[in-house]
Amino acid sequence: MRRHRTIARGALFLFLVAGLLAGTAAARSGGTTKPIVFPVLGAARYTDDFGDPRPGGPHQGIDMVAAKKSLALAAEAGKVKFWTTSATAGCMLYLYGASGTTYYYIHLNNDVTNGNDNRGGCKVGITFAKGLKSGARVKAGQPIGFVGDSGDANGIHPHLHFEVHPHGGRSTDPYQRLLAARRMLFYVAPGSTFTLSMSATVIATSDESLRVRVNTLRASPGNMVLRRLDRPLVLTVPTYASIERGQAGNVAQLADAKRGERIAVWTEAATVTAAASEGRAGAISAERIVLPSA
Repeated sequence: MRRHRTIARGALFLFLVAGLLAGTAAARSGGTTKPIVFPVLGAARYTDDFGDPRPGGPHQGIDMVAAKKSLALAAEAGKVKFWTTSATAGCMLYLYGASGTTYYYIHLNNDVTNGNDNRGGCKVGITFAKGLKSGARVKAGQPIGFVGDSGDANGIHPHLHFEVHPHGGRSTDPYQRLLAARRMLFYVAPGSTFTLSMSATVIATSDESLRVRVNTLRASPGNMVLRRLDRPLVLTVPTYASIERGQAGNVAQLADAKRGERIAVWTEAATVTAAASEGRAGAISAERIVLPSA
């Protein structure tokens, strides 16, 4: 295995200080290939640092800064292979995509606690998703690992070093693929009945829908919490949904929701679908909405 040329501490430090923002999925795709699933669930910051100078040579991927132990998702359907013997890459996973593209997931988690304890090794449940085995086939969007700071990223802000190798060849800049990627809103196992609760900011309302920007989201089952999402979402609001104003629970109407208000939303229990997990417009229905006190 070649020595992975991943990150430089100075470059990532400047990246964090500058506070560069992630690209958006609304940008052009830069190609005709089928969009991949964005490889980190929840908030992630990145810039096009592919090819930047590194101690071992040009940077071969893109560093995606995210909260420690954020879920790393399969960019497409394929087969996974664990790699645990690289001092530079640390805990690493290969995803051999069905399209022929190979993806590298580098610097996955090796910590037991939320601190930098380095006591977890590269193990299932610590580094790789629970129940996953090396050689297993996975679906697009399926959790395959946890974001961390293993290898030569030890002690730096947790991030995923993500590489794309079309046809298993040389790495290519994944930036445009990331911009065009499908962003998952949440993950709950297929076939499950899910509910969501969220804090959000009102963007607009119509007779039967509510457009918001999600700030914090909690998904059940699993009690997964995602923060600082800044994610737009259009919810269906059925006529029987409970809409309240303030802690007293005064009855309100959907039209009473004002642009810019911070609200709380609970969704109806429903079976997981691809449309719901990706947060497509109208795929999720609100059961209860609480508006702030007047």
